[in-house]
Amino acid sequence: LLLDIETSPNVVDAWGLFDQNIGINQIHEASRVICFAAKWLGDPDTMFWSEVQDRAEMIGAAHDLLNDADVVIHYNGKRFDIPHLNREFLLAGYTPPSPYQQIDLLAVAKRQFKFISNKLAYVSVALGLPGKVSHEGHALWTKCLAGDMEAWGRMEEYNRHDVELLEPLYLRLLPWITNHPNR
Repeated sequence: LLLDIETSPNVVDAWGLFDQNIGINQIHEASRVICFAAKWLGDPDTMFWSEVQDRAEMIGAAHDLLNDADVVIHYNGKRFDIPHLNREFLLAGYTPPSPYQQIDLLAVAKRQFKFISNKLAYVSVALGLPGKVSHEGHALWTKCLAGDMEAWGRMEEYNRHDVELLEPLYLRLLPWITNHPNR
């Protein structure tokens, strides 16, 4: 399963822009998963769920997919996507999904190569892949959270494309993945 999530920013009161220590009482809204895209390796169809459609259904769909997966491929997913999803599962009352192995392509890039940048946007283009979908940056998330449906359309395109980019990147890096599970 190839997977990528998008999260909302934390909404907090802060006294400055640099080196801040934010107290729990300064949090107005904690980050949450707002959407995710996924596809099965080799399958042409990319799936997308967002909280705009139905938040409970989105979290349930992510749990079902991870429960069905033997291996999950992501980019920085071990430190970002999977822990965020696990929090959502716990809060929604789910038990952990069935065990699966993880292939984190960011870890492969860091361990095997010395790219100038290990960001997906850089590594993919350096390898001759299409690169990421450009967007307006943080403003896209702000517009989505304000209910702008056109922005949600751009978010869906962005999220789907990231998952679709993972497949050719995975295939390109596959010979370099020394701890790859047996298929």
